[in-house]
Amino acid sequence: MQKGIQGSLPLFIHHQQKLLSLKEAAEWASQHFNRKITVSNISYLIQYGRIKSYGTWGSPLVDREELENYYASVNKENQWKQKLGKDINWRLSFAEYKEFERTKHVHRLHPYKGKFIPQLVEYFLDSHVDDFKKQVYFQPGDIILDPFCGSGTTLVQANELGYHAIGIDISSFNVLLSKVKVQKHDLNAIFRIIQDLSTKLKQFQNDRANRIFEEKLLEKLNQFNAVHFPGTQFKIRVRNREINEESYGKTKEKEFLPIYQSLIEQYQIQVTQSKQETFLEKWFLAPVREEIDFLADQIRQIEKDEIREVMMIILSRTARSCRATTHADLGTLKQPVTTTYYCKKHGKICKPIFSIAGWWQTYTIDTLNRLAEFDKIRTNTNQICLAGDSRRIDILSEVEKIHPDFARLLREKKVKGIFSSPPYVGLIDYHEQHAYAYELFGLERKDDLEIGPLFKGQGEEARRSYVQGIVEVLMNCKTVLKEDYDVFLVANDKYQLYPKIASAAGMQIVNQFKRPVLNRVEKDRENPYSETIFHLKSQ
Repeated sequence: MQKGIQGSLPLFIHHQQKLLSLKEAAEWASQHFNRKITVSNISYLIQYGRIKSYGTWGSPLVDREELENYYASVNKENQWKQKLGKDINWRLSFAEYKEFERTKHVHRLHPYKGKFIPQLVEYFLDSHVDDFKKQVYFQPGDIILDPFCGSGTTLVQANELGYHAIGIDISSFNVLLSKVKVQKHDLNAIFRIIQDLSTKLKQFQNDRANRIFEEKLLEKLNQFNAVHFPGTQFKIRVRNREINEESYGKTKEKEFLPIYQSLIEQYQIQVTQSKQETFLEKWFLAPVREEIDFLADQIRQIEKDEIREVMMIILSRTARSCRATTHADLGTLKQPVTTTYYCKKHGKICKPIFSIAGWWQTYTIDTLNRLAEFDKIRTNTNQICLAGDSRRIDILSEVEKIHPDFARLLREKKVKGIFSSPPYVGLIDYHEQHAYAYELFGLERKDDLEIGPLFKGQGEEARRSYVQGIVEVLMNCKTVLKEDYDVFLVANDKYQLYPKIASAAGMQIVNQFKRPVLNRVEKDRENPYSETIFHLKSQ
């Protein structure tokens, strides 16, 4: 013991003038870089080998100079302005917001590709959000329209800020998700249903060996990884190129495989499903599919629509996290994974999922908490999401069917403006990203009615069709817009289509706000890109 202390003493003396506790490091970095940096942020840097820890396991210390060098190397504003141009509006990057703030309350009820963050909506809707804004576009009580509602971000923020809002989407899943987010819920009733479903799931699992098998597999994996992938030490050695991560990972992956296979045989686990034709058959291991189908059947029997729809969203979110893929490929789904594998994301051997129990429990609790959190701040305003084609839907008539009182308000006030993010040209398959939910609950798919769908590509004809589609949407929306309307469209307009769109729709672009996109879901953060918020008014 004495030798160990003496051996580490020179290192301590060398750094003693610069070493900081996690709290001191967070306070220093926050002041030095003029942004909020927490103890958790510093812990994360240590955990993933970005900086070293010079203290003991229970009392970590960090080198201030290393910390400064790290943050200097990730000075995003300067880097991004060099790559994207000095005209980007860094205020609209919302870099100061932590992840939990960008996904606050119901905004994270379910993953969704391509959604914008709530702070972007707040910036343009809330007259108090920024002291440097020169113009106020909307006032509480106004009606906002989002003809490409997606996951309902605009609707949720409209409620929080005191606006009425109407959303429209061609995707029945998107309408369901938006509806669950903005509805007023009986949380006690939802809690009781969750308890009942969880009990039934546990009873269902008692007759199957997959959960016990998975627990034993985790035990073996933890033992193996502790020896061959010792946490931070391994990640630092990889970063220092002392270990060839790819070859080492493949070697250890093969080394663990016999252990995995022996457990499969011991517990007689059927790994894959007999058919591989549909999404649910291809991307879920057999034990997981059985549990998902069981809960889906139970959910269909819930009488109250509002509670049944909440449960559908929870099960859909659970299913998404239980797909048979690697942790790094949740957004891409390259190839189904049926064995243990080396995971670059976590730097160790990981496994596919054999039971939904863990994620179901996590998401039921999380959903209740998020609904309760939103319930505390929600305003007494109206938000609805209409299912239909925004190019042709009779907005007033459809609102009348769902909410007659809101329809009367709409006739009286009309819509003050639009805040929406239209689909990008040939970038995302909006229906396919939730294919599991469509199959599971028998939701109708209308892929052929998407504007700018992935399967049409980004060629000249696809762009022409896209322009026509967006123009038709704006023309239809004008039937409910006030004369002095304000339209804000968020787009990555690399083909410069929006000047044509505005002109063809009888509108003009009066301003543009170019913002760097730092934290869009499942986007490559190493390759910065920007998007533009186009402000349109009547010609």
